[in-house]
Amino acid sequence: MSRSPEFGETWVYESIVGALPGIDLPKPAAIALQFLVFEVALLALAWYYDLWNAALAGTVAVAVAAVGSTEMLRIGRLARRATVPEAYSRLLFGSSIEVVLAVLAFVALVTHLFVFDPRTGGSLLASLFGPDPPIVVVYLMLLVLWDVCYRIGTGWWASVVALWRSARYELDETARRTFVRADLETMAFGLVQLALVPFVADQPVLLVALVGHVVAVTAVTGLSLVLLRTREPSGVSVTT
Repeated sequence: MSRSPEFGETWVYESIVGALPGIDLPKPAAIALQFLVFEVALLALAWYYDLWNAALAGTVAVAVAAVGSTEMLRIGRLARRATVPEAYSRLLFGSSIEVVLAVLAFVALVTHLFVFDPRTGGSLLASLFGPDPPIVVVYLMLLVLWDVCYRIGTGWWASVVALWRSARYELDETARRTFVRADLETMAFGLVQLALVPFVADQPVLLVALVGHVVAVTAVTGLSLVLLRTREPSGVSVTT
């Protein structure tokens, strides 16, 4: 059974949503609202500036972020179950390492878009928004890209901590089943991001980074699953 999360036992994303004053939406409704707000803003700007060639890419990115939010909530709910090691939950949530990884990914992406790509003769931004992109469109693009990068950072951290947990602890059968589900959610979390591949297919650096990220998360989480399935259950619930 899931327990109520305490301070330091939630994703930063969950903490922000839960701290909004006067707002107490069910989590599925909050995710639907997140998608709706971004999508309406995206379509309105596409209509106003006649940037329909960028609308599809933006819609897919918004959808990936929304699916990522759903997966984060599922992983978080499983990681907070009473049968899981507390040290695992503290490391997964309390360090906020996913934010650090997200910042690194976002800064690398912005550097590529605004420095590396133009210097190497690329024109990704121009092909999407024209030679003189509207400021508000660039603002929304960066906001959506941050949303995606945050979920990429979360995927990295969830997979690394999953492998550490599976290698570190001898778990009872109940905990093993919980972690198998959590690891499958983490793997799905990464695979969903392959929906972005068609939009970076002609960008070798971004393509390698995106596919490499998904492969790495899948491999690390897959190894965690192998350890969960091959190690003998301890018969004792671990909570420290």
